[in-house]
Amino acid sequence: MGRTLARGFNIVLAIGALVAVGVGLPPAHAARPIVIGVIAGLSGVNSVVAPAVVQSAALAVDEINAKGGVLGQKIEMATFDDNSGPDGAVKAFNTAIYQRKVNVIIAMETSAARNAGAPIAERAKVPFIYTSFYEGHACGKYLFVNAWVPEQVVPPTINYMDERYKAKRWFAVGSDYAFGRGMIAAAEAFIKQHGGTVVGEEFNPLDQSDWTPILSKVRGAHPDAIIYSTSGGAPNIDLMKQYRAAGFKLPVGSLSIDELTAQKAGQAAQGVYYAADYFTTLDNPENKRFLAAMKRKFGEKLLTPNDLSEPEYDGVYAYAMAVQQAKSTAAEAVIQALPKVAFKGPRGVVQMNKQHHAPLPMYLAQVQADGSSKIIKSYGLVDPGNQCPTLK
Repeated sequence: MGRTLARGFNIVLAIGALVAVGVGLPPAHAARPIVIGVIAGLSGVNSVVAPAVVQSAALAVDEINAKGGVLGQKIEMATFDDNSGPDGAVKAFNTAIYQRKVNVIIAMETSAARNAGAPIAERAKVPFIYTSFYEGHACGKYLFVNAWVPEQVVPPTINYMDERYKAKRWFAVGSDYAFGRGMIAAAEAFIKQHGGTVVGEEFNPLDQSDWTPILSKVRGAHPDAIIYSTSGGAPNIDLMKQYRAAGFKLPVGSLSIDELTAQKAGQAAQGVYYAADYFTTLDNPENKRFLAAMKRKFGEKLLTPNDLSEPEYDGVYAYAMAVQQAKSTAAEAVIQALPKVAFKGPRGVVQMNKQHHAPLPMYLAQVQADGSSKIIKSYGLVDPGNQCPTLK
């Protein structure tokens, strides 16, 4: 069963009476909270980054409640652990929807967990905002995505490495599940379309941390560069540490690392290139306010915000804005409003109006010797492409 964090992040602030669908309810109902279900892999492969996701959501809840909540109601956050996998996701979604009675699910999950949980939310008609970058083409009436897809990260990464290193022969490595295979498939298609060759492809099971047999195959294939896509968090670190220990010097592009994971990998990830839509070094007023507020709230316990955690902050705000615009928490009204709201946050303006996905400002970075990420190129707003053509 999904594990609700005991510490929660419940903030009590309710003003006035709830106005639902234009009808004022009696004051006795004013205290009823809007419950946001935050689901993430607090255990398992995503446990490196999942606590940062919870922190971002908690800050957004605090800020919204400090301004009076939504429609005069406070927001409460209920957190569930999906164990980074499908079985845990089924339990977490069922618990969140049928026991905790959440109004919305805003989750950063592995693709395996999302694929297991999304149908539950769809059948229950509960809005589901997915805040994790992923392999693309996940579609549903109640599903919305505010994170990047292959069309937004593969071209910048491959093109830059081709230009910088004349990389034509590539070896692809990934985790053996929907995200790893989906991202590698997108990268390989792009490489071949642009005159390159894929000289090898290998996948490791999600529960396997030993990459040495695969690295031996990489050495034997003599590629110009490596492109990889593991599950977020721990597998990135395991692969890079073993890659460095084996003495490889080839240029590496990642389709799965994030700023926090790179920081934890440290020198092992030095030189890795990756594209993302958020970095702590973004120089805009919203990001500076966000980072200052995170520091005030969490102090020394603050985990580095990154492009797996910051979209959770945006997702909470987008939901609150949709409820405000719909003047209701009714699911049908909220999903009609979600594509219409645009939240200007640390990443810039994000609107899930492209077939329930979002055009995003994209950047290319390289991991430095201390694990920090240095932005080396900006691409402006990048469209997610044709993700869900049946959705308008």
